[in-house]
Amino acid sequence: MIDTVLIAGPTASGKSAAAIAVARATGGVIVNADSMQVYRELPILSARPSAADEAAAEHRLFGMVSVQEPFSVARWLEAARAALADIHATGRLAIVTGGTGLYFKALEEGLSDAPSSEPAGRAAAQARRAALGPEAFHAELVRLDPASARLNPGDTQRTLRAWEVVTASGRGLAAHAAVPAVPALDPGRTLGVVIDVGRPVLHARIDARFEAMLAAGALEEARAFWALEPDPMSPAAKALGLPQFRLVLEGTQTLEAAAAEAKMLTRRFAKRQGTWFRNQTPHWARIDASDGDAGRVAGSILARLEPVPR
Repeated sequence: MIDTVLIAGPTASGKSAAAIAVARATGGVIVNADSMQVYRELPILSARPSAADEAAAEHRLFGMVSVQEPFSVARWLEAARAALADIHATGRLAIVTGGTGLYFKALEEGLSDAPSSEPAGRAAAQARRAALGPEAFHAELVRLDPASARLNPGDTQRTLRAWEVVTASGRGLAAHAAVPAVPALDPGRTLGVVIDVGRPVLHARIDARFEAMLAAGALEEARAFWALEPDPMSPAAKALGLPQFRLVLEGTQTLEAAAAEAKMLTRRFAKRQGTWFRNQTPHWARIDASDGDAGRVAGSILARLEPVPR
């Protein structure tokens, strides 16, 4: 019997509406798998479920952290494992939905047990590399972790990450990689579904949704976000619309130009999402949602559940 449904797809494809319809039909619980919808300060720009949506079905892991907190796939997976265990313990269907492919991959395949990157550890690694220089830094790294000899001293990102891991755990990346990852799901009890939408329809939805975000106060949300003085390189700061609205708030770009650029970038992002799901989830079912009929899409998902959880 299926106890978990994964509903993925590009932004604005209708995933959330389909998930709510499935949840209402089964008494299931919706679990967030979107890396921007985890942030509590970005309800509008991340297109987080509305109060009405949350009243229609139980939602988990939405708005769970502050934009000022470090967050990672590993931290999400830990929270998702706990949420799924709790949902399954009550005999309900877990409906995991979102557009972050790495979250779904982590669920299906698990993650290395290497420690997550943390600001303090990354800063220490950067300071050490700056003090020693790339070659001496690499030599010291190899003394700590001989397997790191394969890394190019000029590969900043990989050598910094290797340093972080070995200094935090006492074991190198290769040693961590040798430990089998533990999937969070039983493939025999999981149904994966990708929601597809024709490109012209999807682009129209993206544009309409962005206009709705503006009307709902997206610019003011961006103002409050940047007032927190977050790290502009943090994941939260890369939310679609935030960098463009920052220029508006600084007076260097018009709102119209910012909105046009944000829409264009969102369309490109949706294309990358579609490509990722085509390449990484060929074993999942595909359901076309170009007609916008969430009930029909939900019905197609429910038909694949044998028997339908109640």
